[in-house]
Amino acid sequence: MGAVGVKQGDTIAPCPPPPPPYLHRMTNPSPLRVLYNDTCPICAREIGVYARAEGGEDMQFCALSQHETFGLDADTAARRLHVVKDGKLLVGIDGFIAIWAALPRWHWLARAARLPVIRPALGLIYTHLAAPILYKLHLRRQQKAAQ
Repeated sequence: MGAVGVKQGDTIAPCPPPPPPYLHRMTNPSPLRVLYNDTCPICAREIGVYARAEGGEDMQFCALSQHETFGLDADTAARRLHVVKDGKLLVGIDGFIAIWAALPRWHWLARAARLPVIRPALGLIYTHLAAPILYKLHLRRQQKAAQ
C-alpha cells in the first residue's frame, strides 16, 4: 500500500513496482500509482489528505525524492502531478481527477471536474498558474539546499 507519512522531511519507502497485469485485474481493477513531489510542502500536504482519505489505502504514493520517476526525468516529474492508472500515465488535472474518482468521498469533485466547461478551465489554471508556481518554488528550495 502507499506511504501515509508524507510530511516534508519524512523518510518514505520507495514505491514498490506494480504487480503483474494479471494480478492487477484479480486484486484491484484500477489501482493508482501517484508520483508526487514530497519536498513541496503544499504537494505533500495535499497528498497526505488523499492518503488518509477512505480509499487512499488502495493507492501507491511514490515520492519523487526517493528517485521514483515513472520513467520520466526528475525535472519533468517535478513539474506536474503524475498518476498511473491501468498502465496509462495521466498528467496534471487528469491525474487529480483519477485520484478524486478513486476516493469515495471525493467522487463528486471528479464528476464536477469532468464537466465540459470545468475540465478545460481547471486544466488551464493548473497548467499555466498552479504547476508553474509550485515548480518555481521547488527550484528555489533546491537552490537553497545546494548552498
